[in-house]
Amino acid sequence: MKKKMVAFILACLIALTAVPVGGWAEESRPEGKTNEGSAAQLAPQALSAILMDADTGTVIYEKNSREKLPPASITKIMTMLLTMEAIHDGKLKLTDKVRASEYASSMGGSQIFLEPGEEMTVDEMLKGIAMASGNDASVAMAEKIAGSEQAFVEMMNAKVQQLGLKDTHFANCNGLPVKNHYSSAHDIAVMSRELLKYPHITKYTGAYQDYLRKSSVKPFWLVNTNKLVRFYTGADGLKTGYTSEAKFCLSATAKRDGLRVVAVVLGEPNTKIRNNEVASMFDYAFSQYTMKSIYKPGEKLGSIKVEKGVLPELEIQADRSYSVLVKKGGNKQTLRHELQLSPSLKAPVRVGDPVGKLVVYQDGKHLKEFNITSPVAIEKAGWWKLFKRTMSNLFSL
Repeated sequence: MKKKMVAFILACLIALTAVPVGGWAEESRPEGKTNEGSAAQLAPQALSAILMDADTGTVIYEKNSREKLPPASITKIMTMLLTMEAIHDGKLKLTDKVRASEYASSMGGSQIFLEPGEEMTVDEMLKGIAMASGNDASVAMAEKIAGSEQAFVEMMNAKVQQLGLKDTHFANCNGLPVKNHYSSAHDIAVMSRELLKYPHITKYTGAYQDYLRKSSVKPFWLVNTNKLVRFYTGADGLKTGYTSEAKFCLSATAKRDGLRVVAVVLGEPNTKIRNNEVASMFDYAFSQYTMKSIYKPGEKLGSIKVEKGVLPELEIQADRSYSVLVKKGGNKQTLRHELQLSPSLKAPVRVGDPVGKLVVYQDGKHLKEFNITSPVAIEKAGWWKLFKRTMSNLFSL
């Protein structure tokens, strides 16, 4: 009897100790999430990661993606974005000369070894930033655009606000360690998408090797710090980063069969693991997902009557590709879309005024929504034009 009682007590003790241990292990296990809620274990050694469709912004996978972390040289994505915007707006040309100040030349870490007073074109500076991660080139470009690095940093943070980013604050333009300088994998992915709106940027971020000062007695050989652009088919950017605090970081992009994705990892232990985990994220995206086109650029969407306008109707065409990300092997017949255009507009109509939306559903659930805006301006017509239009309509009847 005593033996049975002892055995019973031991069994109870084993049961009591076994259950909490299993529970605690489950709670402390870091799990990634896909947009379907499954626990796909991508980027297991990264502190933070995200995988995003570059076209629609759909999150395919994320892990601690909103955690504020030091971004190291991934900071330069914003520096390149503001540079490309300045070029697009006509404030800069690729052939413009950029003079390196003593302050820019004094930057440590990764650099292209600019001498004080040395001049390079914007084109060459972009090479130095994108491929060699030049801290000196970044400051030189910041000073060219804004007059000083401090003024440029204010522009960077203004852009952060414009993009609606909640987990980012910049204190310099190159990512060297400094207080109050942080971002998140999610915010970096959004910045990367914005940068990719300027297709010319991949000329720099996607090149594996090039030269600066090629015609001089001391040419400077550039080798891209992002080795995926050489070894992963379809990879053409964007930016690596490393400091002892941030560890190894990467915002990478690749495109295959019309699908472009952005993968961001922060806090990886070394370059080999960083590159392997990003490659695995790309593999997952390209093997599991595809883009489904709803409207192609130039396709007519419809027309809207414009009351008292110089033009009686506003023709609406797709100004870009309207596509959605879908799982491969899924039933694409379950996709449905509704084009909800305003029944009429009142002149004047300005370029960019909202005129409707395109809503896409899958299996009856809201999948994606696109805003439709006016492609042209339509001024208010004068009374004589309106009178002639009215008389013409009467005679046609």
